[in-house]
Amino acid sequence: MTHKRPTFDAFKQTALQDPEVKTEYEALSTAFEMKRQMIALRKKAGVTQEQMADLLGTKKSNISRLESLHSNVSPRLATVEDYARVLGYAVKIEFEPRTH
Repeated sequence: MTHKRPTFDAFKQTALQDPEVKTEYEALSTAFEMKRQMIALRKKAGVTQEQMADLLGTKKSNISRLESLHSNVSPRLATVEDYARVLGYAVKIEFEPRTH
């Protein structure tokens, strides 16, 4: 008899039924999306992590850590604003009502 392994989507749906898991997931998805956008902006500008570090007066390792999608460290707002500024962007923050 063969047992089918649950798909990731099925696992995710089950896990998100737990309010604590859902809250944590939503917090992480916001941080993930912000970092994803930051990386996309830098790449669109044709700027490497090393060049970004020079523009911000820091080390490449700090840029790597800032952009890491696996890091649970949240950058300071001022850092995100500086990152955006050197690429010719401003940071816009929006608040949305929760859906639960």
